[in-house]
Amino acid sequence: MPDRPHIVAVLAPDGVVGFDLSIPCQVFGTTLLPDRTHPYEVKVCGSRPTVTSTAGGIGYFDIQVPYGLDFAANADTVLVPGLAAPYRVAAELLDTLRAAAARGARVVSICTGAMVLAEAGLLSARRATTHWAAARELARRYPDVIVDAKALFLGDGQIFTSAGVAAGLDLCLHLVARDHGAAVAATSSRTVVLAPIREGDQAQFITDTTPNADSGSLAGTLAWLQANVALPLTLADIADHAALSTRTLSRRFRDQLGVSPQHWLRQQRLLLARQLLETTDLPIPVVAERSGYGSANALRAHFARELDSSPQRYRHGFRQPSDD
Repeated sequence: MPDRPHIVAVLAPDGVVGFDLSIPCQVFGTTLLPDRTHPYEVKVCGSRPTVTSTAGGIGYFDIQVPYGLDFAANADTVLVPGLAAPYRVAAELLDTLRAAAARGARVVSICTGAMVLAEAGLLSARRATTHWAAARELARRYPDVIVDAKALFLGDGQIFTSAGVAAGLDLCLHLVARDHGAAVAATSSRTVVLAPIREGDQAQFITDTTPNADSGSLAGTLAWLQANVALPLTLADIADHAALSTRTLSRRFRDQLGVSPQHWLRQQRLLLARQLLETTDLPIPVVAERSGYGSANALRAHFARELDSSPQRYRHGFRQPSDD
């Protein structure tokens, strides 16, 4: 265990979106390790003691900011929530972000907070995302930023950006998983009553969410895939279950999730393997079998490619202590 909690400084500029501000406070503030300790300490910081917040651009209300920007000086993560146009912030807030990046802190934005990171010069020549409705403006204002308008969230080195609203939850849970493993992040997702963590390369929004057979929703197929993740499923198997041609199935996955069926299934297998390594003493070959990889070698290859680690190193880093 580290000597102190990981400090998350959430910056509160004038015009901050209230919901976006609450996301990191809720996710990081309620995360618990298996021993019931809090690994994060969240501080809402700003250059003024009170800022005006917006709720979807409709209503406005004041938010008290309990900490000054000096409290962000030693933060391990510095996060900028979304804010309303014209996305202008105090110069000292930009300086705080630049200083955080220079000392190696993790710097994160939710939604239009990416505009602030770009203004601070932290997104130059980096891939970044933001709310799809603001992506064109981000690219226009900062042509040196490589804008991906489709991704839920992106990480480029120590800099992370996310799309709007719910994607901020996805990114915060992704960071919890990076810090403390998939099982801790899964518990955090249940605490905030959120579906299992979505990966960053999924689409920002699903074109059809009505869960009935005629709507084209993939809800039933996704549930079936999660229940049968250990089986050696082919694209044809998935298409047969969905009563679709392989071409139509692939198109619907791309339209609704932004990835192929095989890619989505690989994500679920990796998540299950991570959870088994963290929460059980099962031998690596058994973990490989139960998570659908078939062999320990296949599991090792996938961990090397996706996590730059091995199953054994991952287990050593994220193994949860038993209750004995």
